Amino acid sequence: MKKFKVQSLAAIAGISATVLTLASCGSKESQQMPDMTPEIATVTVQPGTADLTTSLAANIQGKTDIAVRPLVSGFVTKVHVDEGAYVHRGQPLFTLDQVQYQAAVDQATAAVNSARTALETARLTASNKQTLFDKNIISEYENQLAKNSLAQAQAALAQAEAGLTSAKKNLSYTVVTAPSDGYVGSITNREGSLASPSMVTPLTTVSDNSDVYAYFSLNEKDILDITDGGKLTLSEAIAKMPPVQLQLADGTIYPETGEVATVSGVLDLSTGSASARARFKNLNGMLRSGSTAQILIPHHMEGVITIPQKAAFEVQDRKFVYTVNDSSKTVTTPVTVSPQSDGKNYIVTSGLTPGQRVVVEGVGTKVRPDMPIKAVDAAELAARAAAQQQGAQQAQQ
Repeated sequence: MKKFKVQSLAAIAGISATVLTLASCGSKESQQMPDMTPEIATVTVQPGTADLTTSLAANIQGKTDIAVRPLVSGFVTKVHVDEGAYVHRGQPLFTLDQVQYQAAVDQATAAVNSARTALETARLTASNKQTLFDKNIISEYENQLAKNSLAQAQAALAQAEAGLTSAKKNLSYTVVTAPSDGYVGSITNREGSLASPSMVTPLTTVSDNSDVYAYFSLNEKDILDITDGGKLTLSEAIAKMPPVQLQLADGTIYPETGEVATVSGVLDLSTGSASARARFKNLNGMLRSGSTAQILIPHHMEGVITIPQKAAFEVQDRKFVYTVNDSSKTVTTPVTVSPQSDGKNYIVTSGLTPGQRVVVEGVGTKVRPDMPIKAVDAAELAARAAAQQQGAQQAQQ
């Protein structure tokens, strides 16, 4: 009986040792299991300042774009300039056939000479008649006829001189000159083409590009924004607008800032927008009339919450973000954002409160709702990645 008890105690001790050994192994294995919770970049939102830029399509026009048409009809006999040339006011651009206009001048000159001779004759006659009348040799009637003839001759000379002036003016119009300083546009009518004042297509266009105007459109909401909901007049709002920039077609920013000069006070019924104009100095003539660009209007805001655009996703025209709760799990949170954007950040107008953590990595890919994550500050994560990359580069060297 005692032998049996001893054996039983030994068996129990062996089982206990085995259990303790297994428990110890299980504890070590659990300690060695890695934490699979992913590290996700987040930002803690706080009110701050925001400098955003609104980009609007613009059409560039010169200070003056003058269509050049002749004032008389005729065939083009010479083109004095080429397309793109810079010309000064009064510089010849085209010459029209002058033969008929020169002939008209010659004819008018002859008419003036004839009228002048007739006037001298009438003046001599009137003087002679007056002498005879004073001596009572002729009647008053004859004397008056002579005076009337003199008046007619004077009127005929004036008419002939007016005709000569008109003929010379028409002759001068055969040389079409530049109406202003500027650059010559396309030339569609060359030598041999018939030109006339009623032609639909002008001979060319001269653009004064010393200053250029960038025309763009503002909708009704934009106008309410710049006038602070109507608290300012349109002229007061324009005076307070900050300098604007011009983004050229190749994406570069024009080095000279401009200012908004005018905003139309009437909305176009078809588009619901008002035409606005910004003025820029044309450095070295690099801006040409007819070019396209983007007007960049800056907006400075105080006390607003901003988030990166990559932090937001859209479902049925509503925007959402993932916030992190106290249990380190993601929560789908609806937000409202301002329509003004710089293309990289959103201004959140509702849905977030200061101090909340917002996921800015993996949105729409690896992050899901109610997902446990290890929230890491985005700046810290970026610094860690940069340090690792620098270490790898040094190791390779």
